[in-house]
Amino acid sequence: MALQRYSSRDEFGNLLATEQPQPVWAAPTAAAPLAARLMLPGSKSLTNRELVLSALADGPSLLRRPLHSRDSALMIEALKQLGVGIDEVPGDGAFGPDLRVSPAPELHGGVSIDTGLAGTVMRFLPPVAALALGPVAIDGDAAARTRPMRTTIQALRDLGVEVDDDGSGTMPFTIHGTGAVEGGELAIDASASSQFVSGLLLAAPRFTRGLELRHTGERLPSLPHIEMTIAVLAARGIAVENPTPGVWRVPSAPISSREVTIESDLSNAAPFLAAALVAGGTVTIDGWPDATTQVGAQLEHLLARFGAVVRRDGHSLTVDGGAGVRGGAALPGVDLDLSEAGELTPTLAALAALASTPSRLTGIGHLRGHETDRLAALRDNIQRLGGSVTELDGPEGGGLAIEPRPLHGGPWLAYDDHRMATSGALLGLAVDGIEVDDIGSTAKTLPEFPELWEQLLHGPAAARAEPINWLAL
Repeated sequence: MALQRYSSRDEFGNLLATEQPQPVWAAPTAAAPLAARLMLPGSKSLTNRELVLSALADGPSLLRRPLHSRDSALMIEALKQLGVGIDEVPGDGAFGPDLRVSPAPELHGGVSIDTGLAGTVMRFLPPVAALALGPVAIDGDAAARTRPMRTTIQALRDLGVEVDDDGSGTMPFTIHGTGAVEGGELAIDASASSQFVSGLLLAAPRFTRGLELRHTGERLPSLPHIEMTIAVLAARGIAVENPTPGVWRVPSAPISSREVTIESDLSNAAPFLAAALVAGGTVTIDGWPDATTQVGAQLEHLLARFGAVVRRDGHSLTVDGGAGVRGGAALPGVDLDLSEAGELTPTLAALAALASTPSRLTGIGHLRGHETDRLAALRDNIQRLGGSVTELDGPEGGGLAIEPRPLHGGPWLAYDDHRMATSGALLGLAVDGIEVDDIGSTAKTLPEFPELWEQLLHGPAAARAEPINWLAL
């Protein structure tokens, strides 16, 4: 199944609007054990963080091997709207050009920003927009208007920024920037998303007094993403202090320009590596970093819990699934706290639905506020195929209890969520007749997914195509 190519923006529709409905995608079933070797595009989380910091830096930056996807295109367009220069330059990567980012002498308002369904855009851009001179209207896809935003809106108000949201606590809203943010002490409840913290930390060096940020909630999900934010700030000369858990101090200081190579997206590697456990055989991902703040690095031990043999060889990671579910192997059920790695839940839930004993995935109640309510979506999709899933609440932070049952083919709904689409593809390796209603939703972070999935099953000759140039559409 090759990814559909588009020759113009008119043919594509509008890249920065909700994608048009795609034909139902029949998930291919594995006919034989795998022997696949792949390299994936750059990390969405790192690309969008580096774009923000490059836009606020003291000189031009060069981003090598950035991700070119809907989420990154939305971030690029948003920063351009504020006056930032972003140009394509030739690169040596297989997934599109490099990006040169030239900060604006002064960020300007009088513009509208489309966040699509990108959490990094809707949570990272408002603090940047508060530094602009003039009003900045922020909106997104219809589904984005249900995602939690009250924490960001109230945080900006507490910092003295005027925000007009008609009392909704979500999009659409307008930020009335004055060209500067005073900063200082700020308390927020980021229980719904670590992105609330990261968005403020990224812009904080440009605040007049910097920022002392305190999280007041009982739980803080996805801590590795905050560690990623602190690491990219440190690489640009901004030392963030973390004197006690839930407190961060960011000085007011210049953000250094930088040339940086973006790591491959390790979370996007999840369905490919997990495929070895389903179809059997081996899957190798090249370009695996020695050390990283990406939560996808946890796949090494998480997939081992399902019985995989995981090997590191230089900058490559290989998962050996033995005979795999398709070959008659029995996957053990698992009991996992995924509070730090919630974005891996759809892949791991798909594996749990194929396991031979019950599983519990906990610490993931915050996934109800992601691109879709991922807990409800996984429950409904798996049950539609004959599985048994119960949503959990309580002190463990919410989760899923998955009981083993024979699965059958049927519709798998993506709900505009890239990770829901890829988990349907993963189950399809073992279950005949699964049909994903919107495989195009993978364009959010991995537009090459259908091609790469074919390469996984049949080798590179089945998936040759030029990479999409998202900025030229």
